[in-house]
Amino acid sequence: MATLMIQGTTSDAGKSTLVAGLCRVLARRGVSVAPFKPQNMALNSAVAADGGEIGRSTALQALAAGVAPHSDMNPVLLKPESDRGAQVILRGRVHGHMDALDYHAYKREAKATVMAAWEALSARFDVIIAEGAGSPAEINLRENDIANMGFAEAVDCPVVLVGDIDRGGVFAQLVGTLELLSESERARTRGFVINRFRGDIALLEPGLDWLAERTGRPVFGTLPYLQGLLLDAEDSLGLSGRQSGEPALRVVVPALPRISNHNDFDSLRLHPRVELSFIGPNRLGPGRGLPPADLIILPGSKSTRADLAWLRAQGWEDAIRRHLRYGGRVLGICGGFQMLGDWIHDLEGLEGPVGSSEGLGLLELETHMLPGKRLRNVGGRLLPEGVPVVGYEIHQGVSEGPALARPFCELEGRPEGAVSADGRVMGSYLHGLFDSAEACAALLARCGLAEEGAAVDLAAHREAELDRLADALEQHLDIAAIERLLDL
Repeated sequence: MATLMIQGTTSDAGKSTLVAGLCRVLARRGVSVAPFKPQNMALNSAVAADGGEIGRSTALQALAAGVAPHSDMNPVLLKPESDRGAQVILRGRVHGHMDALDYHAYKREAKATVMAAWEALSARFDVIIAEGAGSPAEINLRENDIANMGFAEAVDCPVVLVGDIDRGGVFAQLVGTLELLSESERARTRGFVINRFRGDIALLEPGLDWLAERTGRPVFGTLPYLQGLLLDAEDSLGLSGRQSGEPALRVVVPALPRISNHNDFDSLRLHPRVELSFIGPNRLGPGRGLPPADLIILPGSKSTRADLAWLRAQGWEDAIRRHLRYGGRVLGICGGFQMLGDWIHDLEGLEGPVGSSEGLGLLELETHMLPGKRLRNVGGRLLPEGVPVVGYEIHQGVSEGPALARPFCELEGRPEGAVSADGRVMGSYLHGLFDSAEACAALLARCGLAEEGAAVDLAAHREAELDRLADALEQHLDIAAIERLLDL
């Protein structure tokens, strides 16, 4: 077993993408490889094959490696519920809720979980490509670190440091990060990768030569900016509109402060006849409303009651009601589904302060937050169309009420979700509703886009994008040098 760790100078430097690309490159060469992220903080998550919850980007990397995602691949997942607290998930299962200081103290114990998962994964694969989190140069987080150099030191693996040149200052990022590491950490940092380069490489080469001379370490590659690359994001929310001037269905998604699993909308980002807009804080003040739309989707949330209060503070509750009066449609997914009901009760403080919040009252149901998270991959059919639908459930709330007598879909023989009597308000706990082309087309047809064959096959798109990424690495990265680091 060999482990290589990819660390970054900043968040979103390209660590997740590089790990996915390396997993695909090695898998194409017949190497038994798996991804590993010791600690992840993200609200985009997936249900692994063993029924545990892991970060969405790690599940994508497993797909790149051609293996089933497993909770061992992301042993510590932190799902923020506020600016100071998060739900802590260990090897796929909820461990509890901690504020930042408590978790910092807990990391010494969490390290045992990380090492046990790495050892279990090492027994099943020949190569592990590990991914750091944030930056290894966060001085205030160095004690008991498990996310970056703390893990690399524990398993004694080499590190490659990646920096994003598109943001500017990449040489300062790389040299500055190296300077802030300890002597042993610098020694295991074997070289650099520069990500998202645009332009003529000849103009960059003097800088690359200087960097190698200044640090005594090679640049393993300069990766190009891959225009339009869309892969499951770890947590960052990119904004997207429709890709052509053709008539389109307008879809608006409020970008809630604790929005979760926004990858639900990747198929809509790619759809050639959908204009998708994520709408952030209303800077013009309450009462200005949401932009015109055919469909408003309330997304998942890790803090449903708090995000509902935020939505109201933007003045968007009235905008949603006005949208419905003028013939629009509303779809709620998971936390967004809960918001559509009459009440949300959290009597044990599982997502925030103990209490109850009045919902939007658009579906006659109430939700109770209960211990024990529902985690499962499921399949079934949309109602009434009967077309197949697949996805996954990640939620703690249990909803009940008369609205459930008009189910949105049927999952493994049981009714699920709810639809209003007039059909304009829909809700479901099922993530991934738009991922299959047939279900996507049926749902968009409900909202007025009835053109056949326009939907995107997201699974095929992911595979094509992973191959495109791997091809770029083969061309621009010194793969032979990477293999030497792994003793391949």
